[in-house]
Amino acid sequence: MAKTIFITGASRGFGRLWTEALLKRGDKVAATSRSAEVFKQLEAEYPENFLSISLDITDRKAVSEAVKAAKEHFGQLDVVINNAGYGVFGAVEEVGEKETKDIFEANVFGTLWVTQAALPIFRAQGSGHVIQLSSVLGVWSLPTLGIYNATKFAVEGFSEALADEVRDFGVKVTMVEPNGYTTDFGGSSAVQGEAIPAYDQLKSSLANVDGLLPKDYGKPEATVPAILKLIDSENPPLRLFLGKVGLRKTEKIYSEKLRTWNEWKEVSEAAHGH
Repeated sequence: MAKTIFITGASRGFGRLWTEALLKRGDKVAATSRSAEVFKQLEAEYPENFLSISLDITDRKAVSEAVKAAKEHFGQLDVVINNAGYGVFGAVEEVGEKETKDIFEANVFGTLWVTQAALPIFRAQGSGHVIQLSSVLGVWSLPTLGIYNATKFAVEGFSEALADEVRDFGVKVTMVEPNGYTTDFGGSSAVQGEAIPAYDQLKSSLANVDGLLPKDYGKPEATVPAILKLIDSENPPLRLFLGKVGLRKTEKIYSEKLRTWNEWKEVSEAAHGH
């Protein structure tokens, strides 16, 4: 059965690829970008199944109106994909106040506003699927991406709680966690912190980290079958890695975390008091 999907950040990258694939197979898509001009071709090609919406996801009122408009236009809403967001590069000390607040506004609050706008519709229907574009960097941290890490950790935190809150309403939640892909993540959409020379050596060393090099990046188009399968799943997972790096590195990092927690187990338990 065809589904109706609301997707943010659909002008390029994953968002554009997934939007085109959904339309191609007959789904209905409401797609947002800061400028709907980028969707003229899709509007012409899919006049019945495509709705373009100009949207700043940091504007909560505008977000609520956009989600309602999509529901009213198509008559239903089955899936929300919170894809919009961007990266900030720099050591924690290098990223300024404005850059930090701006990325939280987009990556965390923008995702939250769309999610909150969709939930009343999903609860009334007794069905719906919220898909959050997280990252492997919402599961573990990487030096020089700490502020971006923080936004994805935040999305993972509220989304995990959300999944338990809405399960009885028939609403599903999935966090999609891609590793590096050859999208524009590190290009024109990225923000750079103000470089401090003391971190130059660290940055140079990161250029040789296995699994994080450009040669290890996945092909964006290869994610399409996974996303379609996720959308079609009757019992979607809470978390889904995209690519080969995520699970391998997560197993290593979490084994190290468990080892540390266990090494300090006696201290931890003594701090309980009884």
